[in-house]
Amino acid sequence: MNNEKYRKLTSWLIAAWFVFALSASALHLFQTSPTAPPLAFGLSVLAPILVFLAWFRISPGFRAFVLGLNPRMLTLVHSWRVGGFVFLVLYTYGILPGMFALPAGWGDIAIGATAAFVATKLADRAHRTSFIVWQILGMFDLATAIAMGTLSRIISPNGVTAAPMTLLPLSLIPTFAVPLLFILHIICVAQARLWREPVHALGGEPLPSSAA
Repeated sequence: MNNEKYRKLTSWLIAAWFVFALSASALHLFQTSPTAPPLAFGLSVLAPILVFLAWFRISPGFRAFVLGLNPRMLTLVHSWRVGGFVFLVLYTYGILPGMFALPAGWGDIAIGATAAFVATKLADRAHRTSFIVWQILGMFDLATAIAMGTLSRIISPNGVTAAPMTLLPLSLIPTFAVPLLFILHIICVAQARLWREPVHALGGEPLPSSAA
């Protein structure tokens, strides 16, 4: 299968994934009682990531396609995460708990505000370490948001919880956007690990070399 076929296939899979997340949310499949573990919700977050990792590992063609994507564009996608200020607004009005909304909101704003700089200035082998660190911070922000949202249900089941995140339109964030963005981070880290360090001349200037 060539890259164009992989591109079409992945586009269709992402579209189908979005429709599923939308339909499942409309049918309230992600809603659970405060005392029950959010299994369906957790699976909707983890399953796409696990499927991607398995496909990436077992399929050389898919792996080559993924590693050939433009890391600058993949990083620039995260710019929309400045919309995390919505979490802060919902916290202000008492709709979301602070233990979830504050780290999720400020974390998304920080990642979104720096995405364009990282995409244009750090997405190359000369800044490989900084690029990888930023990607890991982005993954940490997403993982923290999911963890804090889940814990809020356990710590304060009768108080303000992150339950609104299981309802449309907010439910599309954890069930579609979060795993998709996490996957983009994984791809960028995998790409950056293959970049070669620039070879320096005696005077300290990097010698020309082909990009990875």
